[in-house]
Amino acid sequence: MPGFGGRWGGMMSYPSFGMLRGLSLLSGLLGLVFGVLIVVSAIMLNSKPQAHTTWGTLIVIFSVLSIFGGMGGFGIGLILGLIGGVLAITWKPTLTTQPKA
Repeated sequence: MPGFGGRWGGMMSYPSFGMLRGLSLLSGLLGLVFGVLIVVSAIMLNSKPQAHTTWGTLIVIFSVLSIFGGMGGFGIGLILGLIGGVLAITWKPTLTTQPKA
């Protein structure tokens, strides 16, 4: 099989192979950034429930964008992000009043 080694050896020297590696790195970094933004949005949703529509919308947007950078959290992250974001958008927070002493 002398042709097999030469064929694969030549493929490694193409300039596009380096571009694919760079694209893979960029995709992984985007997935990490989108995941961090989803977590930050969820924390802000917990601390500022009156802005639930804004934070829920951001969670849905970054969950959908995570498809392009990291396979959507292996699919389950995408599904859970979409469900959580939609629940946050449709959620009606209750107003709690402090009893007067």
